[in-house]
Amino acid sequence: MNILLLGVGMQGKAALHDLWRSPAVERIVAADGDLPALQKHVRSRHYGEKVSCDLVDAGSKASILRLMKFKPAVVLDLLPSRFSGNVAAAALQAGVNLVNSVYVLPEVKKLAAAIKANALTFLPEFGMDPGIDLVLLGHAVGLFDRVDTIDSYGAGFPEAAAADNAIKYKVTWTFEGVLRAYMRGGRLIRGGRIVEIGGREMFNPDNVHEIQIPGLGKFEAYANGDAVHYAKLLGIPPDRLQHLGRFSFRWPGHCAFWKKMVDLHLLDDETLTLDGVPINRRRFLAAAIEPYIHLGEKERDVAVIRVEVMGEKEGKKKQAVLQIIDYRDLASGFTAMSRTVGYTASIGAQLIGSGRIDRRGLLSPLRDVPYDLFKQELAKRDIHISEEIKTLA
Repeated sequence: MNILLLGVGMQGKAALHDLWRSPAVERIVAADGDLPALQKHVRSRHYGEKVSCDLVDAGSKASILRLMKFKPAVVLDLLPSRFSGNVAAAALQAGVNLVNSVYVLPEVKKLAAAIKANALTFLPEFGMDPGIDLVLLGHAVGLFDRVDTIDSYGAGFPEAAAADNAIKYKVTWTFEGVLRAYMRGGRLIRGGRIVEIGGREMFNPDNVHEIQIPGLGKFEAYANGDAVHYAKLLGIPPDRLQHLGRFSFRWPGHCAFWKKMVDLHLLDDETLTLDGVPINRRRFLAAAIEPYIHLGEKERDVAVIRVEVMGEKEGKKKQAVLQIIDYRDLASGFTAMSRTVGYTASIGAQLIGSGRIDRRGLLSPLRDVPYDLFKQELAKRDIHISEEIKTLA
C-alpha cells in the first residue's frame, strides 16, 4: 500500500518511522510545511527511497489535492487540528481514505453522508487521547450487561525524575495546544446528573480529584472535554449512568499553579496591544515558556491511558480496569506521547489500507476498531494493555 503522511512534527515523525518499518507499506510521501527540516530528518534516519518528501500548504485545498494525485490507499493527517476540515474535504474529493488523531470538527461531521456514499473510510480521533482510550472504553463497556460508572483517563507527563521544574511538566506536543486544552472545559455526570464545567473552572479545587496509578504514584485529575458525547456514541442513555467522566492528570501542584494563571487571564485567547504590537495572551505565554520545558536527551516521559468501568454482568457487580503505561524509548528517541499517538495513527492507516478495517463512512474508535486486532498491533510495538476484571462485594 502507499500512504500520504501530512505533518511530520513530533507525532508525525513516529508515524513515519512506523510506516517505514512496515513491509506492507511500499511507498510513503511525507509532506510538511518545513520541507528542508523534513528532508534533513529523513536523511538522518536513512529511510532511503521508500520515503519521498514534499511541501504542503495546509491552508490550501489545492496543495493537498496535488499531493493526493498518486492515489494513496490512505492519507494520514497529523497536521494541526485547525486544518483537519480542509484535509477531509480534499480526501473526499480525491476519493482517498483518511485517518487523523484529533477530535471531529463540525465541518467534518457534515461530510459523513458523502463519505459513506463514496464508499470511503474516514477514521478520526485515532491517536492516544482521543484514540486508544476510545478503543479500550468500547471494549470495556461491552464486557457488561449494564454499566453505571465510567471513568476514562489519558495523560502525558515527565516521569518523576524529570519533573524538576515549577510546573512539574515537560512538553511532548505543542504547548499552545496544551494551554488551549486547559481552557476547554468539560461535561460529565455526577450522581446521575449532567454537570457542565466551564473553561475557567477546570482547575477549581472542587473539580480536581486524586488518582493513584500503581507503580507511578499519586496524581491530580481534571476534566478532559465532553464525556457525555461518548456515552451517546456507546448507545448508553446518559440518564442511566450514575457517574461518567473523561479526565487528564498531572503531578500534584500542577492544577493549583494553572488555576492562578487562569485567574490572572494569562490563558485567555485574547489579543492585547503592547507598544503598538498585537499579542495574543495564550500564544505569548506558550512561546515564552516552551523553550524551557523540553525533555532532556536522557529524560523520559510517560503516557497513561486508564479506563475504569463498573456495572453488572450476569447479576454480579463487577469492575473492569484496562490500562496502558508507556515510556519514552531512549534508543529511538521517540517519546511515549509520540509512540502512543504516532504509532496508533499509523496502525489505523495500515489496517484500513490492508482492508482489515473495511467499514465505510465516518468511523469511531469506540465501535469500529476491533479490540483484539488493535491490542495485537500495539503489542508488536511494545505497547501493552493490561486488563483486570474483578467482582465487587
